[in-house]
Parts: sequence; structure tokens; C-alpha cells
Amino acid sequence: MSDDISPIEAAKSAAALRAAGYVKSGMKVGLGTGSTAAWLVKHLGKMVREDGLEIIGVPTSIRTAEQAREEGIPITTLDEARWLDLTIDGADEYDADLALIKGGGGALLHEKVVATASDRMIVIADESKFVDRLGAFPLPVEVLGFGMGTTRMLLEEMLEGLDVTGTKAVPRMAGDDLFVTDEGNHILDLHLGRIGNARQLSLVLNQVPGVVENGLFVDICDICITAFSDGRVELRDAHNGKVEKSEPENAFADLSD
Repeated sequence: MSDDISPIEAAKSAAALRAAGYVKSGMKVGLGTGSTAAWLVKHLGKMVREDGLEIIGVPTSIRTAEQAREEGIPITTLDEARWLDLTIDGADEYDADLALIKGGGGALLHEKVVATASDRMIVIADESKFVDRLGAFPLPVEVLGFGMGTTRMLLEEMLEGLDVTGTKAVPRMAGDDLFVTDEGNHILDLHLGRIGNARQLSLVLNQVPGVVENGLFVDICDICITAFSDGRVELRDAHNGKVEKSEPENAFADLSD
């Protein structure tokens, strides 16, 4: 075990390892993007190399594709795979109904397309991502570069009539330049504070001209696996509402390789 790994990173690894247990040989698996999903790719790579796991991965970003190749996981495109058995990804926020905010890493468009083209979606998270009400994390909205200023204005005007506590839309930057997604678009981060009706907001956002997709994932996640810094792992099932809790384990046990 490395002493450099923080408890929060250990929790992310523990959640990812539990989710990796759902992956079986012969599956086509959507591979998410972000710090928690990176742990999943690491664990799956080890299972491919050492345990003979045979899967095809469909990455949700260029970054994830590069990591998957480095780990020895065979990958393909969604067009080639057509439909997936399972997608495993992280989240920036989730609530008790397993509604999510995603897109902190900028890959929300690919993530949503891949997740909805899967039989099941499993979300992996650390304990800090669970919230009573979505909205504290800025909601990413992917937008076209053309007319971006107008799109921003329309979004802020539209938000004034919805059940949110903030209406500010902030262009995401990468240094001195606008952040560019893998599809060549940009992102507006909506600082909403609190989202009263995530389903309604998601539908309304996508009606604004210039909006490509938003980071609200509603009725998409099937299972959420949350790991805690003390080694506990909690599993929430969206279909039966059950919450399963494990006893504390050594969350660092698999981090030595």
C-alpha cells in the first residue's frame, strides 16, 4: 500500500472495485470519465491481465480511451458495439432517487449517450457526492460555440422562471481559453444552488437553442455504489429502493499494485 493515497481516494477505489464485480467475460462495458472511473479502469485492467477477464470497453472520453489502452483493455466505439451490457461511471452529485449531476470532467455528452445505450448503469462515488437536493455542484451544460453568448442569455432568462435558487451561467475555462469538449463544443456551468425539479429542468434546458446536452442524469442510473473513508460500502438500488450496507473493510487493500 502507498502512504500517498488519501482516504477519499481509497474510498473511490473501493467503490470502483465493488462495481468491477458486476463485470463478466463477454460483456460490452461503457467506461466512464473522471477520477473515480479511473479507478474502475485500473481494476478492470488488472482483471483482464491477471484473471483472464474478456470484455470490450467503450470509453466515454479520449482520456478514458488512453487509460484503457494502457491497462490492456480492448476498446471499440459505440457505433461498433451498438448496445452495451453495462456502463459504470462516477457522478459529481447524486440524491436518494439516484438522479445525478455529471460533467465535472467535461464528458457529459458522451457519458449520457453511452449510459442510455446500456442495459444498466452503475454509478460509483465517495461519500461526499451524496446530497439531499441536487444543485450545490454547478450543473454543466454543453453548448455550441456559435451564438454561445446568446445561448447563455437565454439560459439565464429561462432559469428565472424555474424552481432553482441561482441563475448564473459561467463559461468553463481551460486557462485563458474556453474549455473545449471532445466534440468541439463548450460548457456553461449553471450555478443553481438548489434544483427543485431535476426532471423538469433537464427537459427545459434541452429546448434552448444552442444547448447540445445537460449534465442531469434522471432515470438513467440503476445502482449507486458509495464507499466511505472508514471502508464501508453502501449500495442503493433505484428499482426497489433498497440500501445495502457492508461492514467496514480495508479500503486500501487493493491499492498496492
